[in-house]
Amino acid sequence: MPKLLPLIGSHPGGRSALTCRFRCGDACFHEVPNTSDNEYVGDVIAGAVRRRALLRGAAVTAVVAATGAVGVTAGGSGASATPAAHGGQGAAGKGGRRAARGLRFDAVAPNTADAVTIPDGYRQNVVIRWGEPILRGAPAFDPEHQTAKAQAGQFGYNNDFLALLPLPGEHGRQLLVANHEYTDEILMFRGYDAENPTRQQVEVAWAAHGLSAVVVEGDRRTGRLVAVPRHHLNRRVTATTEFRLTGPAAGSDLLKTSADRTGRKVLGTLNNCSGGTTPWGTTLHGEENFNQYFANGSRATDTRYGIGTGATERKWERFDKRFDLAQEPNEVHRFGYVVEFDPYDPDSTPRKHTALGRFKHEAATVRMTDDGRPVVYTGDDERFDYFYKFVGSKRMRKGNSRAAREHNLTLLDEGTLYVARLTGDSPASDIDGTGKLPADGEFDGGGEWIPLATATAKGAVSHVDGMTAEEVFVFTRLAGDKAGATKMDRPEDIEPSPRTGKVYVALTNNTNRGKSGYAAADEPNPRNANKHGHVLELTERRNRADATTFGWSLFLVAGDPEDSSTYFAGFPKDRVSPISCPDNVAFDPHGNLWISTDGNQLGSHDGLFGVAVQGDRRGELKQFLTVPTGAETCGPLVQDRRVLVAVQHPGEVDGATVDRPASTWPDGPGRIVRPAVVAVWRADGEDVGV
Repeated sequence: MPKLLPLIGSHPGGRSALTCRFRCGDACFHEVPNTSDNEYVGDVIAGAVRRRALLRGAAVTAVVAATGAVGVTAGGSGASATPAAHGGQGAAGKGGRRAARGLRFDAVAPNTADAVTIPDGYRQNVVIRWGEPILRGAPAFDPEHQTAKAQAGQFGYNNDFLALLPLPGEHGRQLLVANHEYTDEILMFRGYDAENPTRQQVEVAWAAHGLSAVVVEGDRRTGRLVAVPRHHLNRRVTATTEFRLTGPAAGSDLLKTSADRTGRKVLGTLNNCSGGTTPWGTTLHGEENFNQYFANGSRATDTRYGIGTGATERKWERFDKRFDLAQEPNEVHRFGYVVEFDPYDPDSTPRKHTALGRFKHEAATVRMTDDGRPVVYTGDDERFDYFYKFVGSKRMRKGNSRAAREHNLTLLDEGTLYVARLTGDSPASDIDGTGKLPADGEFDGGGEWIPLATATAKGAVSHVDGMTAEEVFVFTRLAGDKAGATKMDRPEDIEPSPRTGKVYVALTNNTNRGKSGYAAADEPNPRNANKHGHVLELTERRNRADATTFGWSLFLVAGDPEDSSTYFAGFPKDRVSPISCPDNVAFDPHGNLWISTDGNQLGSHDGLFGVAVQGDRRGELKQFLTVPTGAETCGPLVQDRRVLVAVQHPGEVDGATVDRPASTWPDGPGRIVRPAVVAVWRADGEDVGV
């Protein structure tokens, strides 16, 4: 096995330079796009949780234990013992009781194994890998002779968001939808020359982006989940698939190009990160770091969106002028939206919803109002940017008739787009950025949803002075600036609890917080040089999804439990797993929140964690798995009897290449490293964590 390269270099957030180059275009090394004077969420968590811990008498001890965990190494089928943290299936915790229902497993300890490491008593399998054929006529994967045509019929690269949808009438089968966020050309092509990519390499990368829909089938006897190739619902959407632009900005002059004089038709979707599912049977996908694909930006709006003034990393502009803003200045305005995809109709045209605004959408999750209208929560994954919600004005129609489905596909085109402003309930003089506890003894407060623009069937109205409605929907970041939204530390996934309606916001990190020249602390809470991130809990007024005000409080402050600045909703810190850089979140059937991480700053690999959000176990956080060297944990799905994760960018370590791999997952030495989807289940066939 080749010598593994350092896991963490000098790049912020724990990411390698390779990750920064290909995933987000070195966003952390560019100037922060948001230079507005809006308030920044505070750097007072550290002191707050210290004092809360003292008030509650919570002891701080190390997280150690000697129970076992199973890790299947690359290309291997054997089990290797790994230490686990406190809190196994029978472990007593707060109050001397067993772990919360759904979290009764032996927590996996932090580790650096080149494997997906899972709890003792669980099993796993790779469901589908990059390059596996899913469409009729697609060839077997051959990394040495890959073509764009072949890739367009195969599972795409760097799987992120996952959705599993029912398939009525097909017993034991479900429809898996996956995002393919970006490509790592250095890890895809032997001898790749970053300065001189070939047309074939670029076209393969175009085909490896986008979405995949593939039917999967479970084996109740073994627990395995496997892909069903050549099913009639299997589909690939790529960077060259035709999309419809819909909603209030569709047809705007801001969206028209030489190839599309209508401003309503665009080729492809790029950098799809997380997403969501809708009650009407479609999936939503957030276009995130789209800025990195476009060269030669020159306008102030380009700067606000992090678009560079020179060539791009991938050099796509050499092969298609639409990626060169000097030639097609409006093409970039056609990316950065929430995409809606109908996986049950292989002939449907996916949509980009302009009514949900244009920014770096990390995700898009849906909660319904009491009268049946959709509310979509979404975050803008950038340091010091904002989080938003869209409240639809049209009610969902029930049923699967053609009329109902066509109506429901328009639900996200009419309604009001809001941005969040958070305020503390303590005087500003109490918040000095040092962590000094405010006089009321708590860090919490209220907030409001500020309306930016409203779209109706008759037209759209701006609520932002000096901006038209079209400008609000296309340049949403600037609208948030003008509205005075609260600056956050990389708002990523936002998930409303299906049980309580409370909304959880994952804030991954922001090492620039508190530095000279950046916004100062206020009560809503990140730390100075916030490298571990945190999770906020929001409660809409009267628990109404369409409310315009909310309350917020601190739920979790990530890091090593031995660090006095960490906080786990008051749960004893000697019985929780260390966690760093929360990213994607999901709920299990028991109402627990599951958190996947990206960029672990604690020296171990990223992983998946479950945490109780209710009852006397609230704050009990346990690590369920870790991913291989260089990988990120994405797209968690937690069902009754199975957990799915997308293992993204394994081997993405500085200096790694096809010839010098940093990981040999999932197929072992001598085989190219491949992103893949993994399923985990209990060996005895019973429900997960009970």
